[in-house]
Amino acid sequence: MSTTAMSTVKSVCVGYERSTPPGQPELATGYGRGMQIGAVLPHNEIGSDPAQLRTYLQGLESIGVTHLLAYDHVVGADRARHADFNGPYDKDVAFHEPLTFFAFAAGVTERLGLMSAVLILPQRQAVLVAKQAAEVAIVSGNRFRVGVGTGWNTVEYEALDVPFEHRGRRQAEQVELMRRLWTEDVVDFSGEFHTVTAASINPRPSKPVPVWFGGSSSALLARCAKLGDGWIPLGGANDKAKAAIDTIRTHRQASGLTMDDFGIQAQAQYAGGDPDRWRSHADKWAALGATHLAIATHNAGPTDVHGHLERVQEYVTAVTG
Repeated sequence: MSTTAMSTVKSVCVGYERSTPPGQPELATGYGRGMQIGAVLPHNEIGSDPAQLRTYLQGLESIGVTHLLAYDHVVGADRARHADFNGPYDKDVAFHEPLTFFAFAAGVTERLGLMSAVLILPQRQAVLVAKQAAEVAIVSGNRFRVGVGTGWNTVEYEALDVPFEHRGRRQAEQVELMRRLWTEDVVDFSGEFHTVTAASINPRPSKPVPVWFGGSSSALLARCAKLGDGWIPLGGANDKAKAAIDTIRTHRQASGLTMDDFGIQAQAQYAGGDPDRWRSHADKWAALGATHLAIATHNAGPTDVHGHLERVQEYVTAVTG
């Protein structure tokens, strides 16, 4: 790796005044302004060699990015056997499991924030996710944010033996239950989808794990505004994103909440970009109020771990220089 790619910087931010929202640790100091800049795990290109994974994670920390996002899919469909399947990912696309991967990442880094973007929560057992997320928070020193979504892959829901229907209502109930499990010594919970009788998890994190919601439907935005610590937009910095943020703000105001402690985790693409486009895109997100922006370096041509780190460094230099 080049010296430039491994140079240490103290902070990575873009020039708009923002405060770090609660639940996201202060991972870096120096610039002290703007969005926190992170990276997206190149899930299908990073490989499975633990030494290379360690190199990547520690390389991100050396560059100075504040956080890492990881996508989530448990199984992929065989398109040859599912005639109507038209999803973007199938059995030939690799995904590291976020919660176990982040436990590994926590052990080989010291400051890097970790976030699932997004964990398909309704297809998983809420109590088990609460337990696993608590453990990642504990071993990372509260560096973990759990980003959750409802998903689209019916094949995956079937494989995990969870109904695809009512996944939105199930998600809302799961978040309520998980937060109680993170904070209460004994939980009694009787909901539409979950029952817990005089039980809880131990050990618990020293504070609740921040929950951020991904998605853009009207129901999701309302749920995110009421229950979420932040929003994960799936598209670009455009009028649709602005309208979604306005909707979240309206819902929060109606519930007596402000946007002061609410985060927005955007993403950028290395592929097809150049320094001017990256800066323009980052400025647009900052103007919309984004607090975090992560660069995705995959789908930009074959490369190795060092190549992905050099792409991250190139992006960081462009948007912070």
